[in-house]
Amino acid sequence: MRFHARMTDKPHAPATERNREPILDVLRLHLHASRSVLEIGSGTGQHAVFFARALPQLQWQCSDRAENLDGIRQWLDDAALPNTPAPVELDVGVGPWPERRFDAVFTANTLHIMGWSEVERLFAGLPAVLAPGARVVIYGPFNYGGRFTSESNAAFDARLRGDDPRRGIRDFEAVDRLAQAAGLRLLEDRAMPANNRCLIWQLQD
Repeated sequence: MRFHARMTDKPHAPATERNREPILDVLRLHLHASRSVLEIGSGTGQHAVFFARALPQLQWQCSDRAENLDGIRQWLDDAALPNTPAPVELDVGVGPWPERRFDAVFTANTLHIMGWSEVERLFAGLPAVLAPGARVVIYGPFNYGGRFTSESNAAFDARLRGDDPRRGIRDFEAVDRLAQAAGLRLLEDRAMPANNRCLIWQLQD
């Protein structure tokens, strides 16, 4: 996710304000019985504050690479919510993963900015942090049958690969195979605004 720092304010990602309401609808439906969530790639921390405020029964654990943690702390500290503990460092490519289990994992707009090997490591790491029956919610653009779902997604993919050849919009089928290998079963593939999707899996017993 692209974000920038305002001159006198916290880091800010405009996309989070555009997509947060539709994502919240999905979270309310699928995480109503959950009590703890690990967010992977929290970015600025804006999503965490918005979702944690709207879903006070959830303890929302932010995580990201070290260079993003200060910005996340600014958002969490300013909001001062009781259900947002301090963010933890997590680079899915190298770890370390939290030494606890969560009822859910959430990540938004991250798979296309990771290299494919990092996507593989993300799914390989999930079983160690998922409680029985936990759900995994992933938001972002996906291809189907090797095809882009819109011209705007094709242009976005070209920009991503121009910035870093390892990046790119992922094929749903390849991602779902990784999820199945991690013991996850697809519950829903929901169309979202701006040619995005929300994919929800559940850990099988």
